[in-house]
Amino acid sequence: MAEAYEKPETILRGSSFQQEEFILRLIEEGDNPHIAHVICRVMPEFGASGSGFAINDPEVSDMYQAYSQGRAVYFVLCRKDVVVGGAGIAPLEGGPEEVCELRKMYFLPEARGKGFGQRLLDKCLTAAVAKGFKRCYLETLKDMTRARKLYEKNGFLPLDKPMGNTGHYSCDAWYARIL
Repeated sequence: MAEAYEKPETILRGSSFQQEEFILRLIEEGDNPHIAHVICRVMPEFGASGSGFAINDPEVSDMYQAYSQGRAVYFVLCRKDVVVGGAGIAPLEGGPEEVCELRKMYFLPEARGKGFGQRLLDKCLTAAVAKGFKRCYLETLKDMTRARKLYEKNGFLPLDKPMGNTGHYSCDAWYARIL
């Protein structure tokens, strides 16, 4: 039986005259080039394109494979069958077994400021609990102020130093919360 977080979710945004339909669903293999495009477009906006950032992770080219096994899961946000954002969770590399990492949460500019960050975060945290995690960790940048506000609003507390061994040594803000 499928978990509740696995079911696609339709979200309507806009006025009654100009509503747009967005779908929040699990990643599919055909989404690989599209979510890679989102990641590779968004990260440089925040100066996150050099070494030590998630943009250089090998999984970026095959997100479906990376998140379709074990305790990992990745969701994409689509508008008219076009991927405009995504986020996922996976065990924290080099960390305790009960800790997951919120990974690669990015949105194209046209999908920002519409409440999708909250919806996607909720879906990821629900999946994390269903997969047996007790704590969620994330890495970000101090310049990503809107993202940091979202995390803090949802109970994430700032940490003094990174956890695990993600290889993202260029990130300068770390958070965790109990699930």
